[in-house]
Amino acid sequence: MIKNRTVQLIFQTVYCTLGLVGCIACLGIFDDIKMFRWDFYVYFTNLSNFLCLGVMVTALVQTIKRKEDGFVTATPILKFIGMLGIVLTFLVFNFVLAGAADRNPQLNWRIGSICFHVVLPLMYIADWFLFYERKKTTWRYPIASISFPLGYAIFLLIHAAILGFNTSILTPTGTTLIYPYFFVNLETQGVPGVLMWIAILSVAFIAMGFVFYGLDRISRKQKIKE
Repeated sequence: MIKNRTVQLIFQTVYCTLGLVGCIACLGIFDDIKMFRWDFYVYFTNLSNFLCLGVMVTALVQTIKRKEDGFVTATPILKFIGMLGIVLTFLVFNFVLAGAADRNPQLNWRIGSICFHVVLPLMYIADWFLFYERKKTTWRYPIASISFPLGYAIFLLIHAAILGFNTSILTPTGTTLIYPYFFVNLETQGVPGVLMWIAILSVAFIAMGFVFYGLDRISRKQKIKE
């Protein structure tokens, strides 16, 4: 692991800069300045990246204030939860959505897609392994991580209720606004189906959380032996 403050500053600054580019891109400005993507707030990809960017900005501020070398310790539980969200974003897009038969491959090479689906997720995971203090991770972190998918699902359902479950409200790309993903679509999945998918996502988050918790414990044991 790297304690060097200068390396941390460079890495965090690059991440935050690319994060800002990604945020601008998710508004559709790079694709068509006239087609503003006002629906950016309903997508898990964007929200997970926003969370990670907020955590990284906090870490950058901490590193700037710190005058000596050392581990990054800013918002460890949010760092952990954000990492699980961004890992899910990375895996689902690159192994499921990117190669879908009905998807235009050229969309995968847009600035926003590359930043939010590939570069920033990999950098965020690397940051946790390289710079974060290992002793902050506990078994409670994987359990607490379900707050992200649960909170997201509840947000989407409340958002749909506010709009009267009106599926005629479309996004700039022509899809229904209130159901950005099939697993929260009450019309096609029904209440039991939506609850089932929420449960699956929650279990997936907990499982991934314990994987990273295990990796953290292994790295700590190796450090002790050294």
